[in-house]
Amino acid sequence: MAKGFLANLKGVDAFGKTTEDVKIKTRTGAFLTLISAAIILSFTLMEFIDYRRIYTDTSLLVDRSRGEKLSMRMNITFPRVPCYLVSVDVTDISGETQRDLSSSIRKMRLDPSGKEIRGSRSTSLKNDVEKYTEDMPADYCGSCYGGLEPASGCCNTCEEVRTAYVNKGWSFSNPDSIEQCKREDWATKLKDQANEGCSVVGRVRVNKVAGNVHLSPGRSFQSNSRDVYELVPYLRDDGNKHDYSHTIHELTFENDDDYNYRKARITKEMKQRLGLNDPLKGTTRTTTKPQYMYQYFLKVVSTHFRTLDGQVLKSHQYSATQFERDVAEGGRGDTPQGIYVQHGVSGVPGVFFNFEISPILVVHTDTRQSFAHFVTSTCAIIGGVLTVASLFDSMLFATTRALKKH
Repeated sequence: MAKGFLANLKGVDAFGKTTEDVKIKTRTGAFLTLISAAIILSFTLMEFIDYRRIYTDTSLLVDRSRGEKLSMRMNITFPRVPCYLVSVDVTDISGETQRDLSSSIRKMRLDPSGKEIRGSRSTSLKNDVEKYTEDMPADYCGSCYGGLEPASGCCNTCEEVRTAYVNKGWSFSNPDSIEQCKREDWATKLKDQANEGCSVVGRVRVNKVAGNVHLSPGRSFQSNSRDVYELVPYLRDDGNKHDYSHTIHELTFENDDDYNYRKARITKEMKQRLGLNDPLKGTTRTTTKPQYMYQYFLKVVSTHFRTLDGQVLKSHQYSATQFERDVAEGGRGDTPQGIYVQHGVSGVPGVFFNFEISPILVVHTDTRQSFAHFVTSTCAIIGGVLTVASLFDSMLFATTRALKKH
């Protein structure tokens, strides 16, 4: 019974065999076999390379993050603005203001040729003359010379006197007549650094809302809910050419993950692979006008990178447009085409980075083909090549036999 069932089972064999005696081997068949093997190896190798290749899928989502902060990393050189007068200020739409940042900013004085002056590095952008107050008596109270006195009622430094003048609406045009300024040798310090440049390097921590970061030669003061820039010493005719020409070596927005060295390295590699470069890197702008304003409008987009091992790295990318004009013209001016224009805001000299946060979240996900897909593709390659070669060999064999008969 079993033998009969097994004998009948042979009838469904889809792979019929022939004996060696009835097989006919030809040189054409051998040539096709070698070509088929070469094709199979080539296609299988390409399929393996494709299997090992990493693909990046990009998707857009709504950014639902709330209450986060981001860091703006900068490296900017001003060849004709002394560090003594540079300040970094931050304001945002929430009303938060950071003036004269110093904790995470480093300045380096540059000589007229652009080389760093040795021993000039400092992590503070504050006026160096404030060190003189350490030698004053504890009960010392300097006069504000009629200016608007601070809450303490004393102006112990030349800078405080200047602030009092600005808050009063007066021009601070004669510091040599002020006791504090003469004691600190304020005018001499200004003249000694008048022909120097400045390199500003560091990070600025900002809220994840619309705002601006501006660098300006001069100190900013809060007066009547607006910034007033007292630039008399900077604009004074001292025989040196001062202007806001600058070079942006680096300007990027970072997340907290970028403070982790390993994550920052992976993020940098992924950005380079995807071509997400700093759009303002290497930007150079020059002018010969002292009262010139440069504005950069940045659209910051949150970006997540998902690696093959499941890590989620958070970062940012941005796009940039720019605008520049001479603020000496006030709120009015003409375009190069001779068209009269009027500006709603008169503006102040400096370099301004106005940034907005996009509501879109870009997610880049690394993917790779599955092993099952690789095996299936390899089998399809082998079967397809052999089948086509077999058909082609049969056609050639039949044609050759037909020709020989005739």
